[in-house]
Amino acid sequence: MKNTFLTVAAAVAFTAALGLATPALAQSSAITNAQLSLKANQMDKALESINQAVASDKTKEKDKAKAWFTRGEIYAQLISPTTAALYTKYTKDMQPGEGLQKAVESYNKALELDGPTGEYGKQVPGQLQTLYGLAFNEGVKGYQAKEYDKALASFQLAAKIQPQDTTAALYSAYTQQARQDVAGEKAAYAQALGLDAYKAKPAPVNVYVRLLQLARQEKNDAEAKQVLQKALAAYPNNKTFLLEDLNLSMQGGANGDAAIDKIGKAIQADPNNASLYAVRGTLYDQQKKSDLALEDYKKAISLDPNNFDAQFNAGINNFNRAAALYTKASKMDLKTYQVQGKKVEAEGKKYFEAAQPYFEKALALQPNDRSTITALQKVYYRLGRTADSERMNAKLQTLK
Repeated sequence: MKNTFLTVAAAVAFTAALGLATPALAQSSAITNAQLSLKANQMDKALESINQAVASDKTKEKDKAKAWFTRGEIYAQLISPTTAALYTKYTKDMQPGEGLQKAVESYNKALELDGPTGEYGKQVPGQLQTLYGLAFNEGVKGYQAKEYDKALASFQLAAKIQPQDTTAALYSAYTQQARQDVAGEKAAYAQALGLDAYKAKPAPVNVYVRLLQLARQEKNDAEAKQVLQKALAAYPNNKTFLLEDLNLSMQGGANGDAAIDKIGKAIQADPNNASLYAVRGTLYDQQKKSDLALEDYKKAISLDPNNFDAQFNAGINNFNRAAALYTKASKMDLKTYQVQGKKVEAEGKKYFEAAQPYFEKALALQPNDRSTITALQKVYYRLGRTADSERMNAKLQTLK
């Protein structure tokens, strides 16, 4: 016996003859239409279908991860560097970065609806990674072209795609600097420093250096100290930060052991910095630790013979010792002076002799420095060099 097959038309006619309802033929969903159009590179139809899907309340397709994932794929295809040139007629009316933003928001919506383990949700991270690269590269292009507003928007979008990415956050700060937006730059650095990566390891040195520069420009010592504390916590042996800490301390009137301790740390980080030894020598002199002071002045001079402060202070150190001995001799009674006075003065003269070359070098470095001329005039007088003493006196008069 033959099997008899009814055609669709015959089946419909047969059903009608029996007075039965005719079933409607299934229609393709807007999502399916969008996917088919995407595969066929019919981007106008793809956009029309997917926009219909995500906007319609009737079909409930807008609540499906599949719809948003497909929307992401469509916009990603439109902006892909390998295919974007083919679709300019579909993107020409979009605002700069609009296609990229819509792709990102679509994938994020798919992830929200599907969860990280869903069919579409688990694909989202890979898609966003690709879009991150696109956004970051657009930022670099904008920066190089000095289109800083465009660059900033791209870097900020990249940072939204990967919120824990330090590179995009830092490049946002660099772009804000190029835009001369200090408030925006500081906010971008603050965002970067708050990322988990910089809680596990220090941010780059240049971040703290720049923040210190900004605080200095604004003459905000309180902010500079806060930045410096963070910088030293991250890089305790960095000579730039140690010197900055020292400068802030000295500006604040710090002296004594605390200041000497800070200078000691700075010297450990920068042992060939003559100025540090010269400054510490001054602090030792203030504490009347003359031997330690002279030792530091000599070290500074060995590192930098043209360091005026070290030369002058080494001269003063010896001058003061000599003067103290001559004062001691002058206060002796006649009997004591006859026994000890000449010996004390002879010892004092040695210190004047030691002071002379330091003052002479200081004068060569700064020929019109009144303090040096005055000190050298007195040294020459004590050493019996009357003509040189008078010459210094005459030079001093000309400066008046």
